[in-house]
Amino acid sequence: MKIVSTKNNLQILHEDNHLIVVNKRVGDIVQGDKTGDKPLSEVVKEYIKDKYNKPGEVFLGVVHRLDRPTTGIVVFARTSKALTRMNELFSNRETQKTYWAIVKNKPQNSEDKLVHYIKRNEKNNTSKAHNKEVSESKMASLDYKIIKELNNYFALEINLHTGRHHQIRAQLSAIGSPIKGDLKYGFDRSNPDGGIHLHARKLIFVHPVSKENIEIIAAVPNDVIWNAV
Repeated sequence: MKIVSTKNNLQILHEDNHLIVVNKRVGDIVQGDKTGDKPLSEVVKEYIKDKYNKPGEVFLGVVHRLDRPTTGIVVFARTSKALTRMNELFSNRETQKTYWAIVKNKPQNSEDKLVHYIKRNEKNNTSKAHNKEVSESKMASLDYKIIKELNNYFALEINLHTGRHHQIRAQLSAIGSPIKGDLKYGFDRSNPDGGIHLHARKLIFVHPVSKENIEIIAAVPNDVIWNAV
């Protein structure tokens, strides 16, 4: 897969008439929010407008989001048809999403399936993973395996079965293995860049228009720990 880096440091993993997929960096927000910071969606719009000399407003649909401190694959739709169909793929769980995470505390099992009931707290923008169903909770499921033991950390590969708010962060915290840098979910100190060591590594799906199988892999950020994985 050819990776294209643009003048505004967009790392483009896939681009066609209907979709554009980028490797999100730490701190990028996918969509505009109350911070007023420029979102990734606007940067991608500018790239398209500039590359194709498009007059007027550029259509770009946000298919899904990643948390601000997280890195990795983000998919945008360039047509309304692609947006509708990609939304259906994601909501019907017809995509395969693989994440990598770095944790300090070794999970009890080297691989396992985790099932919790996630309850979101809108006030402080967190989610708590409960072992049993509680009021207003949603079932959350993932499986993980340890893929590498580092000097002080463990690298996990995670396959998501559901897409709940802060799901991986909350579920790993619930088993006593919060993600490196994730103060919000119990890690003891922040990362220097304000990010966390959670990376959307791989995405597999059927293209909404061409129907071909698409597999996208995003390189991890360039830091000592990720490079060791």
